[in-house]
Amino acid sequence: MSPMIQGMLTILIGVGGCVGYFFASNLILDKIIFPPQKKNPGKNINRANMVRPWLFLFPALAALGLYLVYPVVGSFYRSLFNRSGDDFIGFGNYTTMFADDGFQTALLNNFLWVLVVPASATFLGLLVAQLTDRLSWGNIAKSLIFMPMAISFVGASLIWKFVYANNPDIGLINAIRDSFGAAPLDPLQLPFWNNFFLMFILVWIQTGFAMVILSAALRGIPEETIEAAIIDGANPFQIFFKIKVPQIMGTIVVVWTTITILVLKVFDIVYTMTGGNFGTEILPSYMMSYMFRDDGRATAVAFVIMIIVLPVMIWNIRQARQEMK
Repeated sequence: MSPMIQGMLTILIGVGGCVGYFFASNLILDKIIFPPQKKNPGKNINRANMVRPWLFLFPALAALGLYLVYPVVGSFYRSLFNRSGDDFIGFGNYTTMFADDGFQTALLNNFLWVLVVPASATFLGLLVAQLTDRLSWGNIAKSLIFMPMAISFVGASLIWKFVYANNPDIGLINAIRDSFGAAPLDPLQLPFWNNFFLMFILVWIQTGFAMVILSAALRGIPEETIEAAIIDGANPFQIFFKIKVPQIMGTIVVVWTTITILVLKVFDIVYTMTGGNFGTEILPSYMMSYMFRDDGRATAVAFVIMIIVLPVMIWNIRQARQEMK
């Protein structure tokens, strides 16, 4: 069967199944569960109307339960056993994990990523959004800055791997060092600083995302407030930091938290550039390193990552809802 026919059948079955479900559930609800009564017809109608929204929500709730809740509960339960799943060891995987120096390094590196990447990408995106709005060729500049968003993390990592190459004929950094007569070095093997070289790749990618969102927010600021500030004698810096930024603070927070969630899940860049070596291990790469070992801590690491991401996601949802009001 050709893919086109398969796609059409999937759409027909999916749409037809939804229509059939809603029709059959309403029919059962109105005719069998709460049939109309002669003496008090409104009583069962009110009961049916109370149940009806849950019938409509049931497919979505069932899908969320199957593909979201069940994996979370199952992962936590699985993390209480050894790798083969034969022996119940309680929180043994967690105690072993937290005592491991590699996990501590990965956790500290993750917090470093969370502090640096969202702040840098949001600040640069806001700065670029403000500056490009004043340029006649601003749309071209925005397109160039947004272009890295179209590149996969692996592709971007390979690009920057050439930039960081320790060969002066290939690597840009070592070419600059060579022009000053300095010996070549491998930036990815520099302790501590190599983490920042990896972070810059994600900042380079996410600045375009922050720029697009914040540019739209800046354009939504009422012109009356800016004109009033100019009449009062405010300079451009005061207009930007005291008039514009406070009015788009909600959008800034949403962008910040969205990038933070992405940072907590990033894996491709570290795995492609260093494989987690030279002190660049982060939680996802640490989890991957134990995925195929005779150890059950990979599931424990996955659950720890979920716990770290969860508060940020809740905060992001709340901010998004406030923006919609």
